[in-house]
Amino acid sequence: MAVALKYRAMMRMNAIELPELSGKTILQVIPDLHAGGAERTTIEVAEAILEAGGRALVVSEGGRLVPELERLGGLNVELNVSSKNPITLRANATKIARLAKAQGVDLIHARSRAPAWSAYWAAQKAGLPFVTTYHGAYSGVSGLKRKYNSIMARGDLVIANSEWTAAHVRSVHDTPKNKIITIPRGVDFDQFDINAIAAERKDAIRKAWEIDADEKRLVLLLPGRLTEWKGQKVAIDAMASLSGAERVKLLLILAGDAQGRSAYVEALEDRIIEAGLGGSVRIVGHCEDMPAAYAVSDIVLAPSTRPEAFGRVAAEASAMGKPVIVADHGGQKEIVIEGTTGSRAEPGNPADLAASIRAILQLGAEGRAGMGEAGRQHVVERFSKRGLQAATLGVYKRLLETHEDD
Repeated sequence: MAVALKYRAMMRMNAIELPELSGKTILQVIPDLHAGGAERTTIEVAEAILEAGGRALVVSEGGRLVPELERLGGLNVELNVSSKNPITLRANATKIARLAKAQGVDLIHARSRAPAWSAYWAAQKAGLPFVTTYHGAYSGVSGLKRKYNSIMARGDLVIANSEWTAAHVRSVHDTPKNKIITIPRGVDFDQFDINAIAAERKDAIRKAWEIDADEKRLVLLLPGRLTEWKGQKVAIDAMASLSGAERVKLLLILAGDAQGRSAYVEALEDRIIEAGLGGSVRIVGHCEDMPAAYAVSDIVLAPSTRPEAFGRVAAEASAMGKPVIVADHGGQKEIVIEGTTGSRAEPGNPADLAASIRAILQLGAEGRAGMGEAGRQHVVERFSKRGLQAATLGVYKRLLETHEDD
């Protein structure tokens, strides 16, 4: 408890004021508001806009986060903005431009490629500043795919969510350095605080995951959408490569939405059975209470086979005081310090992931607690939600002032 109080005191001493946006209306555009880092950041920025005296609008297809946006005082306007159909993209541009005029929008912020094209054309029609956030390491090397991806580098200013992402944008799109603003994603340290998680919440997670109260095994948690590049297969294979004496001490939990990828889920289930891991690996579906999920876990895994642009799981788990093992590429390298806050394993290499798991197991409970504490300190100093909010609103204010001077 004393440690938690120390961090809260440190955050108060370094309280970050939000730039004033009184009377300004900001429109964020994103495919949906179901779950994910970009979606969560949309809500966090809407919260800051409203606190700063502005109006927060979102165009999306809706989702489970809409009620939260509305509780804050924001408005979601439903539109089919996930479609890549060129006719739909152009039609959406017209609809967004009309919405901007009707609602008195002052700036448009796009957070994904398909809706970004519509938002870009709408901003041009309406004569509004246009901001993009480069949330992902978008794949594709063909000329057509690079053209499609390039919209995320066409903002008047481009927000990169890590230094790795900023370098990627400069390399792939030849974007001038002075046009890119690096704003790491932030963690809400009131929400992700191990001391704030009531026993009832932890009990609810254990019940949902069918973990007995007297369970002696350490829980390895891999949270993330059930899609191949998140590394669930790598984690299963890493478990299979451990010795029987090591495996008996562990329970691997794969938590996340399948989002219609039933064939992938079946492939994971087959892999678990073939490896003889039926009692050691569980697929538990979407988890609404991630702070409690981290709280009941002992080690958190994020073995993505493609580079993560940032690494939200690593930041949140570290904030909860848990050792984290990530794939050694992308933005996650900026969050996990090898041997101090966790470990970094070779991407796609089950044997190396198993070695990282083994090394952290050998630290013992006290060593793991120390590693988790170092991780929390690291993210508190560098990756706060308030810092994200203030920096993003600073980008808005800069562009709005420039636009007013033109």
